[in-house]
Amino acid sequence: MSVAQKIIAQADETPTPSRTIVFALAFGAGSAVASIYYTQPVLNLISSELNIGLGTTGLIPTLTMTGYALGILFLSPLGDRYDRRLLIVLKSIFLAAMLFLGSLSNSLNSLLLTGLMIGVAATLAQDIVPAAAILAPKERQGKTIGTVMTGLLVGILLSRTISGFIADQFGWRLVFQLAAVDILIVALALWKVLPKFKIHAQMSYGGLLLSLAHLWKQHAELRSAALAQAFLAVAFSAFWSTLSMILDQHYQLGSDVAGAFGLLGAAGALMARYAGILSDHHGPAMVTRLGASILIASFVAMGFVPFLPGTTAQLILLALGTIGFDLGMQAALVSHQTIVYRIAPEARSRLNAVLFTVMFIGMASGSALGTQLFAMAGYQAVIGLGIVAGLISLIIRFRAHSSQ
Repeated sequence: MSVAQKIIAQADETPTPSRTIVFALAFGAGSAVASIYYTQPVLNLISSELNIGLGTTGLIPTLTMTGYALGILFLSPLGDRYDRRLLIVLKSIFLAAMLFLGSLSNSLNSLLLTGLMIGVAATLAQDIVPAAAILAPKERQGKTIGTVMTGLLVGILLSRTISGFIADQFGWRLVFQLAAVDILIVALALWKVLPKFKIHAQMSYGGLLLSLAHLWKQHAELRSAALAQAFLAVAFSAFWSTLSMILDQHYQLGSDVAGAFGLLGAAGALMARYAGILSDHHGPAMVTRLGASILIASFVAMGFVPFLPGTTAQLILLALGTIGFDLGMQAALVSHQTIVYRIAPEARSRLNAVLFTVMFIGMASGSALGTQLFAMAGYQAVIGLGIVAGLISLIIRFRAHSSQ
């Protein structure tokens, strides 16, 4: 029996993890990944306090996303080589330290550096999600991943709400300080509830990194999943990176309102668990195409916002579009993860590293393109970018389906 077959057999015998463990994983993933989004709804406040142009301020989330992509690429593969429980705790401590240092920043350069390191350390979320896949039996894998991803995605979206509200009332620096405390609590909780994880790879660190290229070359399913999700991430990040600017310039609304939009996005993210269930029953490939289609339709609808009479009608359509494209993004992500994790169970951390590295390259690109397009051509340019990126993702998914 091969190594892969042994691991699959073990997974079939694995009892369903307790609700406490699943909740801890979901909360930990959400808290970790939230760290890379706290700056988005407060860019206007940072710009004003530090006297930085809005276009330049957009470099902060861009560098943070870049750090996340680099951390996934260079650190996440270690989950196949070392105990995930230990890696999670060490990254948590480093992330808390970087968040606190970020709160003390008084210049663009220091914010860019701490943002980059926050992104690197926040990849502990990408140690948590494969851990959930390992702990779950095969027949409930989609549901368990979906539940943990719901926590992760709610963390992404509520981070904007929390950040916007706290920053509007008490300043953006307190956001980072409270986040540091939250991450330390996560570290303690996961250390207590998680078991030790078996090591699935004995190769050197260099061998782990080289194997990423081998996995990419060997598995067409991995390539199509990563690229399709990356283009959805371009649309997702372009909108969220410019929302505070859109609301400020067009409606004279502050960072608290930009953050409140995170509550609307959370409604879509809460469906991630059900996307996992749908994936278990009808196949993840179908759900990826459905998710991309929902995202495209949502951006098309938001393109009509400027043509509606009255501010209220415009904000309602913008809100509905936010719910829709977040739902599409999260449904596709959960399904892509399910596809990828089934390719080679003994290499889940490395497969996850490839998927999320490519995805967060898309995130960073979307943040940079979105802020620049908004500065040059306004709201409609951002919406156009979202539509085009969504269409490319859908084409990739249909081509992957036709080649099977």
